Amino acid sequence: MNEGLRGRTLLVGLYLVFCTIYLLPSLTKLPASWPFHKKPLNYGLDIQGGAHLVYGVDVRGVLAERTSRISRAIAAELAEKKIDAKVVSADTQDRLVITAANPADVPKIKEHLAEMHATTLQVTGDKDGVIQANYFDAVLSTYKEQVINQAIEVIRNRVDQFGVAEPVITAQGTDRILVQLPGITDPAGAKELINKTARLDFRLVDKTITPENVQAMITDAEKTGGFSLGSGKEEDKSKLGYSAYVKKVNEAVKSKIPPNTMIAFEKAPAATTMEAGKIAYLVRTDTDVSGDMLEDARMEFGEYGEPKVGFRFGSEGRRKFSDVTAKNVGTQLAIVLDEVIFSAPNIQERIDGQGQISLGRRNHEEASKEGSLIATALRAGALPAALSQMEERSVGPSLGKDSIDKGKRAGIIGIAAVVVFVSIYYKGAGVIAAITLILNVFGLMAILAALGATLTLPGIAGITLTVGMAVDANVLIYERIREELRRGVAMRTAISDGFAHAWSAIFDANVTHGIAASVLIYFGSGPVRGFGTTLIAGIVTTMITSIFITRYLLDVAVNNSKTKSISI
Repeated sequence: MNEGLRGRTLLVGLYLVFCTIYLLPSLTKLPASWPFHKKPLNYGLDIQGGAHLVYGVDVRGVLAERTSRISRAIAAELAEKKIDAKVVSADTQDRLVITAANPADVPKIKEHLAEMHATTLQVTGDKDGVIQANYFDAVLSTYKEQVINQAIEVIRNRVDQFGVAEPVITAQGTDRILVQLPGITDPAGAKELINKTARLDFRLVDKTITPENVQAMITDAEKTGGFSLGSGKEEDKSKLGYSAYVKKVNEAVKSKIPPNTMIAFEKAPAATTMEAGKIAYLVRTDTDVSGDMLEDARMEFGEYGEPKVGFRFGSEGRRKFSDVTAKNVGTQLAIVLDEVIFSAPNIQERIDGQGQISLGRRNHEEASKEGSLIATALRAGALPAALSQMEERSVGPSLGKDSIDKGKRAGIIGIAAVVVFVSIYYKGAGVIAAITLILNVFGLMAILAALGATLTLPGIAGITLTVGMAVDANVLIYERIREELRRGVAMRTAISDGFAHAWSAIFDANVTHGIAASVLIYFGSGPVRGFGTTLIAGIVTTMITSIFITRYLLDVAVNNSKTKSISI
């Protein structure tokens, strides 16, 4: 065997090793000690079934909150200009009502709105010193679209972080989101996955009630209501998970605490779980600084190596955070993530819009891991709107077991028919073509497994198309070789010239397929992107098997035969 053939043998061996490593987990159960790739090929919802969820999005609630913020901003702006507006209120989700203390100030108020909010609000009414201002229709439509798109993106980020392959997350109408999670058969687990809001709020600690009295109210509420904090998974229904517990406590003490306040808890420094030790705080809910104003969040380390989560606000958040800290120097500011207080430091001075969540009181390794998770969740952002469960069900595969079995049989029969045809029509060279065709499919499946891609019905269509492309490439090559043999040239020369002449046609065909597949991947989503990914992987394996491995096997066959020829 010459040096060139020996080098190609090594490359073909590496290809077979690659296929084996990435296909084995899909073909058999591997031992835990297996040192290589262990994850089997993923299958889509249409093949393996999974969880089907539909969420309603509280778009109106988000718009009402945004309108409320704008109303407070306008009130502050008018006060700076010494314009006495008696009331600035959010009358509905899309309308502001401004009542001037002096009707003579109405033109000034309208002028201010035209100057500062011309692209957002339009004056729609002016009577007896009362001004009505509505959003422009285009602005309102954009706001609603932003709410849905942000919710979709946040859900996608969270699902991706927990390893659900190829989820389908799309808008349904103007206020619903469809979520399909392949391979998840437990809707409760899927809901917990998606509803992990990671909402960050900054809330001032209210000192009008002493901590001792707050704790006494909580103890009384637990005793009267017959509930306590637990994991929420015990058979004892009185043991509530944290979210349900906080909600129950606040419902019980609502009439005893000041308006716009609530009770939240911090885990005690020495406690391993919240139920093992919790510290109650009475915090204000009208601080108006939340995590959706964040611009960035990242893991940091303090002067002594203690883990921290650093965060930075955007322009609106910087202004609000700066104002809140400037007006409340000496007051505790609780950093609240999902109603859990991570820390409540005293405000020492005005803060210009960036800060840290301290994690240094716990085990360093655990704190670092938790900090990374928090930073990732915060970068994904808080859900902009509350989600309500509209529909949930576990779904079976679209094809059904019988259809899948028939599909497998059809695929095997189809490949076998192609193998038989090329073996009869091209004889010995046809057998080589059949081998490379099988290696092509193996390589394609291995690439999909290596990429962590999900095989769906469109993906199966891509595999079928790849088989057709591979057969076409072999036909082009063999017909060129036949032409050279009819001219009377030697077998080795015919093989070399046949590949050289067929190369341009095969290359052009695969380039055009690659361009089409790239467009599908770039502009498509879900199944369309999956089809494009399969097509790209198929182009790669077709070029490797039809050009390189086929040529290698033909050269080996010719070198090992006594006549230095092969039937074709």
